[in-house]
Amino acid sequence: MTQKTKNIIKAVGDYGKGLFNFIRGKVTTEADAEDILQDVWVQLSNITDTDDIDHLKGWLFRVARNKIIDRNRKNTEQLIDDLVDYDNEEDDFNFADILLTDENDPESLYLKELFWDELFAALDELPQKQREVFVWNELEDKTLQQIADETGENLKTIISRKGYAVKYLRSRLQQLYNEFLDY
Repeated sequence: MTQKTKNIIKAVGDYGKGLFNFIRGKVTTEADAEDILQDVWVQLSNITDTDDIDHLKGWLFRVARNKIIDRNRKNTEQLIDDLVDYDNEEDDFNFADILLTDENDPESLYLKELFWDELFAALDELPQKQREVFVWNELEDKTLQQIADETGENLKTIISRKGYAVKYLRSRLQQLYNEFLDY
């Protein structure tokens, strides 16, 4: 058994329970805590020489905290379909029906135009980088990874920008949705 393996086994024994409890207190499910803890151990095992880490306990908790933050950021990524509850069975009104209809009657055309006008007005209110990420991803069908590669930004930054844009747009378009329900 190598010294590295012995160090990892010792770290798991010394800090595993406390690290798990720390993570568990910051996530919603035990399964999430187990996944994050596993990621921490994988990251430790990828270190070439664990003896180079001066304060192993502090390092482990910092990695765990970063993994928790990363998981929370990933969970904020949402699609335009999540902007409004399209499947609300209590209401006859549905944005998807308006946007995807082939009807060219005056009412349908008006509603489509109104929705797109409101969407673009709301997009104009976003910070430029959030707006760009949203438009590229949702309207131009670029993946978040493609956007990250093209802009040279970190993927997590792109995901975060998209999440902020979606949250704002959901809030902003909710009023329009409510007005249509009263219509």
